[in-house]
Amino acid sequence: MTNDANTSTAPHAAAPTAHAHAPRINFAKAAPRAFKALIGFDAAAREDLDPALVELIQIRASLLNGCAYCLHMHTSDARKAGEDEARLHMIGVWREARSFFTEKEQAALALTEAVTLVSRDGVPDDVYAQASRHFDEAELARVLALVLTINTWNRIALSTAKVAGEDERAAR
Repeated sequence: MTNDANTSTAPHAAAPTAHAHAPRINFAKAAPRAFKALIGFDAAAREDLDPALVELIQIRASLLNGCAYCLHMHTSDARKAGEDEARLHMIGVWREARSFFTEKEQAALALTEAVTLVSRDGVPDDVYAQASRHFDEAELARVLALVLTINTWNRIALSTAKVAGEDERAAR
């Protein structure tokens, strides 16, 4: 066993420390047309979807991607919209807490995971079939678009070192 916190197999190994980052670009200012296009894509994806479902999808993808900035933003948004605190705590373990989520939400969470982690196993046919049973074609396309946008937002936030708790939407 090693003492390196990143490779230790000890049950209570110290967590790796957060890294301070050198200043990075402000994506919205450096690429305003791309930023505005992504905002438009995000808005189109959300259209006519249940706002609670939108937040569940965004929270799950942000958890999978390790994006604290987006996770903080979307859990805060969900709370403001009246989401149940217990459900928020169960999103990361939804398969073991199915009673907290409808079958439609479970299908969306499974699809979110498959698309977010697409390089592992692709999107399995059973996951896609489950989603298509709960969403009509137009809804399913918007759910997919939403998963794509939150994955893009996560990658922007992570690569530009956004800080959790600093919601820059108010500055726009």
